[in-house]
Amino acid sequence: MRGTDQLQSHVFSYISPEQRVRSDNPLRPICMMVDEILKQLSPQFDKMYAKVGRPSIPPEQLLRAQLLQLLYSVRSERLLMEEMDYNILFRWFVGLNLDGPVWDATVFTKNRDRLLEAEVAKEFLARVVEQARAQGWTSDEHFTVDGTLLEAWASLKSLQRKVKLDSSPPDDPGNPTVDFHGEKRSNQTHESKSDPEAQLARKGPGKEAKLSYSGNLLVVNRHGLIVSSRVWEATGIGGRYAALEMLQEIPGIGRVTVGGDKGFDTADFARECRNLRVTPHVAQNLGR
Repeated sequence: MRGTDQLQSHVFSYISPEQRVRSDNPLRPICMMVDEILKQLSPQFDKMYAKVGRPSIPPEQLLRAQLLQLLYSVRSERLLMEEMDYNILFRWFVGLNLDGPVWDATVFTKNRDRLLEAEVAKEFLARVVEQARAQGWTSDEHFTVDGTLLEAWASLKSLQRKVKLDSSPPDDPGNPTVDFHGEKRSNQTHESKSDPEAQLARKGPGKEAKLSYSGNLLVVNRHGLIVSSRVWEATGIGGRYAALEMLQEIPGIGRVTVGGDKGFDTADFARECRNLRVTPHVAQNLGR
């Protein structure tokens, strides 16, 4: 029998988002873990907010929405709000009803940034790792270290000589014209005036150099959980120093192993790993 194509929607719905999410959805165990940690952090949230005034976005919902953005690689807050407007799974995870209004992207970003600047955001991530260790999901023997370049929040126009050769005033102090043609720039001769700690670096041969930092992660091999992270200067060898610092913090006195790409294939890194009772398994760099 042919069904009826009924375009008129129902005025009322008696189905909650909880009923629409399948019981075997991968987000369900993650949601249980997150809710338990947020319940523990509730006293700290109370201290961060005033007792009077207009209610803000709940910090629990901010952190859940941030997790969704990371898990699903949503590239912007505006797109995240658009997805949350019609995605029942996203609404269920964050804690919004089907008829609940979605926040403005700018308001969400400002509230989120204010929350991430506080220590409670770091505490949230630390408790995720602690809970994983308590459940036996982490290993204290086998790890992997990796790094990438984090683009600094600074324009190449801010890159100027450490010793000025021309003292004439710029044509536009707010956005001066900079002619880089024929000029050799390096971290020894130039620095950013807006972010002096950022370094010129590139991801590989033929790639453009950008003001960057070195972001490094220590990952446990058993379930791919991140157990430690470091941000270092993009000096080319900063990733190895960051890796050694994270390896020093591994609890226990037993020998562990660490895997890495060919960027870690140096005699100094291998020697320091063995001093820490760490066996390095790194890809050979035949060009070094």
